[in-house]
Amino acid sequence: MTGAESTAAAPVPLLNAANLLTGARLVLVPVFAATVVASAMTHGGWRMAACLIFAVASATDLIDGWIARRFELVTSLGKVADPIADKALTGAALVLLSVYDRLPWWVTAVILARELGITALRFWVIRHGVIAASRGGKVKTALQILAITWYLWPMPEALAAIGPWIMGAAVVVTVVTGFDYIAQALRLRRPAR
Repeated sequence: MTGAESTAAAPVPLLNAANLLTGARLVLVPVFAATVVASAMTHGGWRMAACLIFAVASATDLIDGWIARRFELVTSLGKVADPIADKALTGAALVLLSVYDRLPWWVTAVILARELGITALRFWVIRHGVIAASRGGKVKTALQILAITWYLWPMPEALAAIGPWIMGAAVVVTVVTGFDYIAQALRLRRPAR
């Protein structure tokens, strides 16, 4: 065996801890949605259950990314499945909050249009480079998760009034970071001189 062969990295198995967590997040999406429907956003116990399922599923996003990077378990499947799982979870939450008149439909439309648009943009430039998640993108995700959690949990009226402010901040950061990603994509697609 030559030195090059002995130092070559072993292929990363598709069935690894990071991908299993991503899969778990995808499985939790319909469970979460069913719990919200059972609550009809009026039953406190079901709302708490939906909120906790959403929080656990959201936490898997942080954990699977850390595991993939820390233990070099990044796979092509994970790169595609992770954002799909994120969009499915957030999208289901936003749509259900709008269905039950907790969130204006325009907020859901703006956030989902941005999320789907940026995902499509990432695929459009993938041959030229990867648009990595920016610090602003991470703030956007944190604000969206906090806002959705705030809406799901049965808060006293005074505290519930804070939810729209958190969601407002999430919408602003969502739109601003969307323009930043568009600029990054255009730079990646620009032919080298």
